[in-house]
Amino acid sequence: MPRYVILRHEMPAGRERPSHWDFMLEADGALRTWALPAPPDTAGPIEAEALADHRLAYLEIEGPISGGRGSVTRWDEGVFRLIEQSAVRWEVELTGKRLRGRATLVAVPEGETAGSAQRWRFSLSSEGANATGLKPGSQVGEPSELPRVVRPAT
Repeated sequence: MPRYVILRHEMPAGRERPSHWDFMLEADGALRTWALPAPPDTAGPIEAEALADHRLAYLEIEGPISGGRGSVTRWDEGVFRLIEQSAVRWEVELTGKRLRGRATLVAVPEGETAGSAQRWRFSLSSEGANATGLKPGSQVGEPSELPRVVRPAT
């Protein structure tokens, strides 16, 4: 199964983009990547920005990033099942250490966004939206300490 990773990307002061979460899906020998301004388990849709594809090495990287681009910490990792993929929509079923459920990314039509970056909306199903068992935005412990949400087989 293809893998995914969510990295907490701490940016140095003075950079154009603030600290964020990188949501990365393995596809075609690279990682399709979106920057999320809020944790992926936040209730409701989250605005997302499409970034350039990243190398597969980012599935394993933690720590400082070259070029003074800050540092990354693994927030979640796991595998996913592709449900739908097009130029304007990605829908995947996540099975990770923190998140389990359906994640959807939908491109926002050009007339609804400002700037040149491609904007998307990221959301998780009710099963995935609070898969950590915590209130959105709450602090969490180590992944091994997190409660698991298991979805009944269908």
